Amino acid sequence: MSKNISISTIFKNEKMKKIFYFIAAMLGFLASGCDEELTIFPEDSLSVPTFFKTEEDFTQAINGTYVPLRNINNASKPYLAEMHSDNTYYARNTAFGATDNQEDIADHSIPSDGGITANSHVYNVYVGYYEVIARANQILATIDEADIDAAVKANVKGQALFLRAYSYFDLAQFFGSVPMHLEPVVDREGAALPLASEDELYAQIIEDAKAAIPLLPLKSQQQPGRVTSGAAQTLLGNVYVVRKQWGEAETVLQAVVDSEEYMLMPNYEDAFSGNSDNKNNMESVFEIQYREGADGLNGSFLYNFLPRPLTADEVGSITGTSNPQPLNGEGNNIPTPDIIEAYEDGDLREDASIMYITASESFWENGVYPIIKKYVEPHALNGNHGMNWPVYRYSEVLLLLAEALEEQNKSGADTYLKMVRDRAGLGDYSGDLGEAIFNERRVELAFENKRWFDLVRTGRAIDVITAHGNKIKANPIDYYYPVGAEPRGNAFTNITERYALPAAESSLNPNF
Repeated sequence: MSKNISISTIFKNEKMKKIFYFIAAMLGFLASGCDEELTIFPEDSLSVPTFFKTEEDFTQAINGTYVPLRNINNASKPYLAEMHSDNTYYARNTAFGATDNQEDIADHSIPSDGGITANSHVYNVYVGYYEVIARANQILATIDEADIDAAVKANVKGQALFLRAYSYFDLAQFFGSVPMHLEPVVDREGAALPLASEDELYAQIIEDAKAAIPLLPLKSQQQPGRVTSGAAQTLLGNVYVVRKQWGEAETVLQAVVDSEEYMLMPNYEDAFSGNSDNKNNMESVFEIQYREGADGLNGSFLYNFLPRPLTADEVGSITGTSNPQPLNGEGNNIPTPDIIEAYEDGDLREDASIMYITASESFWENGVYPIIKKYVEPHALNGNHGMNWPVYRYSEVLLLLAEALEEQNKSGADTYLKMVRDRAGLGDYSGDLGEAIFNERRVELAFENKRWFDLVRTGRAIDVITAHGNKIKANPIDYYYPVGAEPRGNAFTNITERYALPAAESSLNPNF
């Protein structure tokens, strides 16, 4: 098998399936909390140390390390990172029963006790990232001793370091303190680590990202879809911004700009993946790869972002599928009036980001809803599409760099801000430069899982969400409640900056 195998090609030979089942069993053990003794594979059986030897082994292993990111971003993370903010809300369907797991996230009313919660989306994100970490650790524990091509070794190791750093970065932003696993888990004691502090987590994230940068190729030299040195630099710059290490952020983000590996797409709407084309384009720094079809690599997040009920014809008019199916239940991630008002007059990004559809059977007003347009692309199969999910775009590099410069009172911040605004068809900013950059991030990166993190890192989350909740409770009809329907009594009663840890993990780890 070629060492340039696509990351979409995952574990197709029987040998790899066996080792993947071994890793899956290990992860199941970590999540189950059962009391049975862990079965250790004998040396003459297939296990991780005996499997990862050849270039093909490590290539397939790193392919598998990307896989959980597909599930994380397909459903649960957009709820935790976007619908938990003031950018999106759910569309109440009074003809359908409650969907508490999603509503609790949007309403900041997630039940928790002793720092743990049973919310399924919290669990999905937490476990998904630890699956990435576990697979990265298996590679990092064995690759240095592998007798394989040096360039392949460096590339695979760099990708594993990036993916571990990125996973811990999101975990730290969502949860604060979490266990920090840096080696494969082989027993119960190793599975039940104490919670690492945020300082400890960030120190490791920075170490991993720094180590990844020189190992990874430039975008122009890397296979599309895999992380690059520019992606690792962007991650590191993002971490430094969160940690308010402005000088360090400036240095690493300036290196991304100076590399000349990235450019803004001339039209904002072209920055986003089509169903089968325009993927990993010149603006893309890192995006999650999906592929339409029956091989399990597809996404369905577009459907999660639609109001309901929708008739089959209404679904078909949005998706272009030949076999559209009606949708019932409750729609999520519906753009709020707040984000719509955040766009300045003449901002070309508004029409590229938001469109309006009619749900003829809706109980809300005339049934005309805004929906997220960025991810609306024609595709063939109902509930099955191939649009990639953007994680880092070059426009964010420019805005992060502008923020780092502005915080140091250095010149140049307005130049990078202007580059982003020029493409949006806007003139010079007005008012305070720092506020202008913050507001620009909201509209430039809307619906890309950035808003909640921005509110938290800037210390605005409690105040912004409190005011947001008060508006919803005062005017529920403006936020997609039918006449006579009101927010639940517990809405916006548990506004916190961090999510509680998943209860299912607490049965295994006494440190929760």
